[in-house]
Amino acid sequence: MNDWPLTLMAVHAHPDDEATGTGGVLAQYAAEGIRTVLVTCTDGGCGDGPGGVKPGDPGHDPAAIARMRRQELEASCEILKIGHLETLDYADSGMMGWATNDAPDAFWQTPVEEGASRLAALMRRYRPDVVVTYDENGFYGHPDHIQAHRITMAALELIDETPKVYWTTMPRSAMQRFGEVMREFAGDMPEPDPEEAAALAEIGLPDEEITTWVDITEFGGQKFDALAAHASQGENIFFLQMGREKFTELMGVETFVRVRDTTDADLPETDLFAGLR
Repeated sequence: MNDWPLTLMAVHAHPDDEATGTGGVLAQYAAEGIRTVLVTCTDGGCGDGPGGVKPGDPGHDPAAIARMRRQELEASCEILKIGHLETLDYADSGMMGWATNDAPDAFWQTPVEEGASRLAALMRRYRPDVVVTYDENGFYGHPDHIQAHRITMAALELIDETPKVYWTTMPRSAMQRFGEVMREFAGDMPEPDPEEAAALAEIGLPDEEITTWVDITEFGGQKFDALAAHASQGENIFFLQMGREKFTELMGVETFVRVRDTTDADLPETDLFAGLR
């Protein structure tokens, strides 16, 4: 047995990402007495400002937005009962193709070795048994998500421990259901053009390729509230429009792909800590 508590470390790109893909497991494992650690890589400064002001619009102040989003992140962590919040505070790179991608202090421009070294120091401190981050495409191609994946996988090569490693994902069946619900809640939403539809169809994985399905229904309310804590980004968080009950119905299972493991736990799993307890 280890002489430190079982520990989950989630490495995310922006404030609010922690709630979207892993809010349920963070809340569930915290409730079970597992130590939870969130690493947020960027300051979220490319998010919406007060009144919905967008990046590049007059009045968009990345520094002020970063301060606001830090407060929202702390509120989300409190709701999810996350034990430890660590922020790397790189500048938000914005969406792929934005001019902010090229800013010298943008996370996207940070040498992977630098980010990995900082993250590896946190891994040595907390000694996680399970590490969760994104796949190599950052799930949907966001540069900061891709960079979070890169520094996480590089950091794992710098430490002596061998935690189980998971990438967040969504089953394609759920993605299809989300599309139906979005049209239900936004009746005037136009159908995506064929190119957009094809790109959306590639997000996530076929159900049979998903290794780990964690039922977090009991913690759906906490996950909803954690997302709602990021009020400044409410326009971009479609799920909040559904209400708590519908949200929990659709988001009550969090899914992952196990990419590194020394426990030989049987697949598919229903627990990120299968084989560790």
